[in-house]
Amino acid sequence: MGSDNETEKATKEKKKLIFLAPIAKPLAGKKLCRRTYKLVRRVFCVHVPKGIGKTCSSCLCDGLCVIAGNISPIDVITHVPILCEESDIPYIYVPSKEDLATAAATKRPTCCMLVLTKPVKGELDQEVQEKLRTEYDQVVSEVKELESSLY
Repeated sequence: MGSDNETEKATKEKKKLIFLAPIAKPLAGKKLCRRTYKLVRRVFCVHVPKGIGKTCSSCLCDGLCVIAGNISPIDVITHVPILCEESDIPYIYVPSKEDLATAAATKRPTCCMLVLTKPVKGELDQEVQEKLRTEYDQVVSEVKELESSLY
C-alpha cells in the first residue's frame, strides 16, 4: 500500500524536474525546499511581497529571494537573480511555482517571493520574531553554502 503512494510521489517529483529552466541554479534539494516552503508559510502574512514587480522594487531590502524554476517563458524572471546579486541578497530556486504558491497560501502560481527579515507593517511578538529569525538564518546559511559550492 505504502509503496504505491511513494511511487506516485516520486513520479510527481520527476515531472516537476522535467519542466525546470536551465538557469535554475542554485536549486534547492528536497530538505532545503521543505524548509524554504515552511519559512514562506510562516512569514507570508507580513513578510512576503508577492510578484515580480514588488520583488524588483523590494530588492533594495535585506531578505531571501525564492524563485520558481519552472516559469515559462523564463525571460520573465531572468533579471531577478542579477538584482539579487547586485544587492547581496541570497536567492534560491525551488522546482515548482505551484508549490511556492501553496506555501504562500495563494491560489495562483507564484514566480518569485522575497522573504523579508522585518515585518513590512506592524510588529511581531519578540518570541515569534526570534523563532522566525532563527529559521530564516538557518535557510539562508544553507542557501549560501549551496551557492558557494557552485562557484
